[in-house]
Amino acid sequence: MDITTLLDQIKQHPDYHKAGMILCHNGVVRKTSREGEEVTGLEIVVDHDRLDQIITEQKKRPGIVEILIHIYEGEPLAVGDDVMFLVVAGNIRENVIETLTDTLNLVKSEVTKKTQFFK
Repeated sequence: MDITTLLDQIKQHPDYHKAGMILCHNGVVRKTSREGEEVTGLEIVVDHDRLDQIITEQKKRPGIVEILIHIYEGEPLAVGDDVMFLVVAGNIRENVIETLTDTLNLVKSEVTKKTQFFK
């Protein structure tokens, strides 16, 4: 999966003509933790049921056309690897930015559990 594939899917949505903005988030594995420790890898576990609920809820927000999310899970990821793609399409900037921010925060707090590996 790559972000271009998600963008292409958004553009095929039957209501795409209502979109005035597509906003993308591409999370990657960084070399240091928030605490400054050197990271060698990251493993993600996803609660798919909660992810589906969040996407369904967030799509009901005013002006939102589509939300697509792909999260890499399973094998440990290396520094620089993609972790998550989040793409939000909607009518105006304010609606899209707020929805992407809220969706991302919900996914990080309620959907994913990460294990960082350190040097």
